[in-house]
Amino acid sequence: MKLALLTLAATLAALAADPPQFDISNTNIKAKLYIPDAASGYYRATRFDWAGALASLDWKGHSYFGKWFDSYDPKIHDSITGPVEEFSALGYDEAAQGGNFIKIGVGALVKPAEPAYQQFKTYDIADPGRWIVITASDHVDFLHYLNDTNGYAYEYRKTVRITLNGLVLDHGLRNTGKKTISTSVYEHNFYMLDAQPSGPALSVKLPFAPKAAANLRGLAEIRGNEIAYLKELQPRETILTDISGFSSKVTDYDIRVENRATGAAVRQTSDRPMSKMVFWSVRNTVSPEAYIDLTVEPGKEITWRIQYEFYTVAKQ
Repeated sequence: MKLALLTLAATLAALAADPPQFDISNTNIKAKLYIPDAASGYYRATRFDWAGALASLDWKGHSYFGKWFDSYDPKIHDSITGPVEEFSALGYDEAAQGGNFIKIGVGALVKPAEPAYQQFKTYDIADPGRWIVITASDHVDFLHYLNDTNGYAYEYRKTVRITLNGLVLDHGLRNTGKKTISTSVYEHNFYMLDAQPSGPALSVKLPFAPKAAANLRGLAEIRGNEIAYLKELQPRETILTDISGFSSKVTDYDIRVENRATGAAVRQTSDRPMSKMVFWSVRNTVSPEAYIDLTVEPGKEITWRIQYEFYTVAKQ
């Protein structure tokens, strides 16, 4: 009986333990990153890249990321904090039922009997690949290796680095397989500026005049180059729309989110142009989602950078 109780206690302690994570900091920023782990990682679903999600980031007394959802399960597709990225699936259509397809940053997944790929579904993982994580005081390097899966294979690296007033995500994708990798990736930021609800104090500013494809239903409106909230979103109220109006110039990938109630603000840029933009928001978070198209021939490598600058605006 005593041995059984000790075993139960050890099991409960393991379940209660925090998932693998690592702290980085400098004079102005303190951040906590989740570390990928197929057995005990914070996120074990198959929608988003497992590398680089931030449990929290504080800059000069302002917070930018955190737990925006109410219920948590590591296998739920959006039980994840920002900024986090999703790659489009590779090889799904050509895979046979029971065969494998690819999500970069996750691994090789099993294709079940279904009519089409389901973005929000958590698939069985046939091969999680191999992760190497290298930590330092101000950055973390994530390396993910996936061996041949129906002709697809890659080496993916992502470095999350803090600067004095910002955050830099550097990426590299090397195609080590036989087939061309053609995918897209977007940044799902899950911004939570000082954990304030989405409402009139919050705005999203762009260097172009955005056009919303969907009816914003009186929750928000377009004002020149700004997406403005008309009311404080309530639980279960959602804004979701494709955004057009941007060009192929890299300078159009320039997104500012500002909270005039607390003064917290962030500017997001990239060294690659946007191929698509989606705007999504619920009460607890705002996510302007900028997509980048990627094509990598066998034996070749592509790199890209997403950069965040934290700043303040006058309170109103």
